[in-house]
Amino acid sequence: MLPTDNIVYLKGVGPDRAKVLAAELGVRSALDLLEYFPFRHIDRSATATVASLSEESALVVLSGTMSNMTVVSTGPRRERLTVDFSDGTGTIQLVWFAGTKWVRSKLKPGVKYTVIGKPSFYNGQWQMTHPELETELRPSTSDTQSPTSDFRPPFLPVYNTTDKMKQHGLGTRALARLTETLCSCITSVDEALPQEVLDRFHLMPRLQALKAIHYPENQFQLDAARARLKFEELFFLQLDYQYAHYARCNRSHGLVFTSVGDYFNRFYAQLPFPLTGAQKRVVRELREDMRSGRQMNRLLQGDVGSGKTLVALMSMLLALDNGCQACLMAPTEILATQHYNTFIRMLDGLGIRTELLIGSVRAADKKKLKQRIASGETQLVIGTHALIEADVVFHRLGLVVIDEQHRFGVEQRAKLWDKGTPHVLVMTATPIPRTLAMTLYGDLDCSVIDELPPGRTPVRTYHRTEPRRPLVFSFLKQQIDAGRQVYFVYPLIHESEKLDLKDLEDGLEMVQSYFPRPQYQVSIMHGQLTPDEKAFEMERFKQGKTHIMVSTTVIEVGVDVPNATVMVIENAERFGLSQLHQLRGRVGRGSAQSYCILMTKDNLSGTSRERIRTMCSTTDGFQIAEADLQLRGPGDLQGLQQSGVLDLKLASIVDDEPLVQATRNLVRDILDADPTLDRYPELQRHLAKSRNKLLWSKIS
Repeated sequence: MLPTDNIVYLKGVGPDRAKVLAAELGVRSALDLLEYFPFRHIDRSATATVASLSEESALVVLSGTMSNMTVVSTGPRRERLTVDFSDGTGTIQLVWFAGTKWVRSKLKPGVKYTVIGKPSFYNGQWQMTHPELETELRPSTSDTQSPTSDFRPPFLPVYNTTDKMKQHGLGTRALARLTETLCSCITSVDEALPQEVLDRFHLMPRLQALKAIHYPENQFQLDAARARLKFEELFFLQLDYQYAHYARCNRSHGLVFTSVGDYFNRFYAQLPFPLTGAQKRVVRELREDMRSGRQMNRLLQGDVGSGKTLVALMSMLLALDNGCQACLMAPTEILATQHYNTFIRMLDGLGIRTELLIGSVRAADKKKLKQRIASGETQLVIGTHALIEADVVFHRLGLVVIDEQHRFGVEQRAKLWDKGTPHVLVMTATPIPRTLAMTLYGDLDCSVIDELPPGRTPVRTYHRTEPRRPLVFSFLKQQIDAGRQVYFVYPLIHESEKLDLKDLEDGLEMVQSYFPRPQYQVSIMHGQLTPDEKAFEMERFKQGKTHIMVSTTVIEVGVDVPNATVMVIENAERFGLSQLHQLRGRVGRGSAQSYCILMTKDNLSGTSRERIRTMCSTTDGFQIAEADLQLRGPGDLQGLQQSGVLDLKLASIVDDEPLVQATRNLVRDILDADPTLDRYPELQRHLAKSRNKLLWSKIS
């Protein structure tokens, strides 16, 4: 069978099953099925005993004899078959509800059988429903074994399946039979890696690895197959991004910003504080990019409060000094308005036309604003998704800054890119772990602000449970009586029947009962408020007219109230580490000591407890990001599941960090020596297939 052959022609598939495989797994060809890997294997040699079974037992292998076959009619043309299976240490009852005639024809008293299945304890005895029955010797999938050999594969693959697949008879054992048949009849696949790479890293050939990942002859062969296929995954991931980086540097011509002019120099001269060393370094990196003649595409990451916004503003002033416009896109109107107010304050006296374009701007005002943007009269634009509307046309857009970039969709970022050929700076206050950054952002240049301005007092973080709530509220009253303000953050707006979580509505009642009016005033903030209502509540809190803000996570970014010194996060165990860190960043923005109190239930899972422990032990966003990656994996971090960027089947950028680094270095060496890959037709074939894939160099 050829790798490109339709899976419908594989023995045991047929038209109906082919449709299910395509719909559920994306398996349409023989190669697709070969590349659908088992998530684990059952070692036939690791035989368990009935006496050793427990409720925690997964699939087990038992060896013994059958006795006491019983057939009970359960309806028209339906019956239940039960058999006692004994291995000398105990007896387990085997049960079949379907295919009973075939099973009866195979069973013989006194003959030794091997059964494979998941045991359960029911009505005082062990049972195994629809076990896999070893009734014959199966042929080897090894190239060295003949089809008639009495070789039984020592490892049985176990596959992930879906309910729809099982309804069509495609459970894990049925899939195993299909892959076993396929491995015995497929004779070739294209080698994806250059021979010099295979030799240098002692990698198994691709066909051998694809067969051995399903049916290895021993543990060593399984490990070698996994190592080869992991290497291949990470190598091509790196190739996609680094090739895009090379292509951009060599082919994408950007605007040349040669001048450091009046706007930049006057702004720098009037700064009331010195830049940190890290800020100066990043400004130099941005300056070099924008005068290099190639299009800048840079990721700027830094912890909460590290001064990323100031650096971004200085880069925008460089664009203005060179006769261009600049814009900043933020994910929420709150954050966009916050940036706008900050820029207006910091640019006072420089004569720069700075305007805010958000959805809540009145239609007539928005039309006039768009005309000013198109004419070039407006120099700096801060906005939300409204910036990417088709009728927003810039006179000469020189720089795009995207804040909290992971909160935008791929297509949204791409639309800003299409408004000319601007330099691009993407920012995130959620530090990205080193392994994730060098994997995911291989086509971006990265800058890191790893230094906080002097004088900032770290936020103290504490974990509290319900019995200590009265003490927490007593502390909050002390803070408010001292002139400070407080946040309460809830995971839900309304009560949920499905989730045992505190909600904002009940929380508001509780807060108001402990902090009664008129002595204490409370603001409320959540996603169902209109933009005007949000702005009203936020302004009241910023002006100190309210003492407490009860909110959902809409305040995660963009809220800057230096007088707020305490944040209470309810059901903190339900939040990820990066979100907890972002929320905590809303306090500690002034000179006073600030606090974050994580309220949780008493009985926490191990993972939840580790998250809470991490939050209480450090305020370093990079340490938190590394811990988050270890706990959650890369798929959920930064919204990557939605973007589909890290679609890895075997490799893990957490567990395989040395391999990530090795493949990254290898790809860099190859591209340095041969940027067009003329010596590597295999790699050119891969890039041709993935050319339509939207890379982050074009969307960030």
